[in-house]
Amino acid sequence: MQDKRVALITGANQGIGLQIAKELAAKNFTVLVGSRDLARGVESAKTIDGDARALQLDVTDRASIAAAAKRIREELGRLDVLVNNAAISHSGRRPGTTVEEYARSTLASNVSLDELRAVFETNVFGVVAVFQAMLPLLREAPAARIVNVSSGAGSLTMNADPSFPWRSIFGPLYPASKTALNAMTLAMAIELESTGIKVNAASPGFTKTNLNNYTGTETVEEGAREAVRLALLGPDGPTGTFSHATLGRLPW
Repeated sequence: MQDKRVALITGANQGIGLQIAKELAAKNFTVLVGSRDLARGVESAKTIDGDARALQLDVTDRASIAAAAKRIREELGRLDVLVNNAAISHSGRRPGTTVEEYARSTLASNVSLDELRAVFETNVFGVVAVFQAMLPLLREAPAARIVNVSSGAGSLTMNADPSFPWRSIFGPLYPASKTALNAMTLAMAIELESTGIKVNAASPGFTKTNLNNYTGTETVEEGAREAVRLALLGPDGPTGTFSHATLGRLPW
């Protein structure tokens, strides 16, 4: 088992995940760049200064997850940080479609059930599957941290407020999947609160990434900030929280 801390970021071949990987590598972590497409992960790892290694990981494929956990155990012996970042907003959105147009086409009354299942498979079930596979490795670390990359779009409290500016785009796909992810985050935190493993959810904000056809208003550096902070929490840091870099604690 190596002395250097080890971090795994899922969906790290681009966007916020890649930025999180870069920042943790700069903090002297061995960073595992989780990528569904290994070749893309290899290319992304080359852009990171420090010890960065591509890891084939499809969060919807149990065999892929098991193989990734096996490789980490054999090569590194433990996992200090798990960042569940991999997510999709849709399974077949047309290029150029605005957030508002897509929201209208995926209302609870007209959403494709196949698309609903696909989004939840990645954003919710995939997170739980990776968590279960990696937990034995996280238990090997002295002070492990789990960060689930969520979204303020999933806050039931904020969306229930008629004055919330993004209320009109709350729907059963991406926003509701992040609501479910928040519930999983709290369930994980409650289960592990006696172990010292801290589990928190980070909202990146409306970040300019492929997820929203690059229509976001914040940079990937801004979007990665809270996840990195939570990954580096000390022993007195919180667990079971939902927060944003500049807005602080968010309501569930």
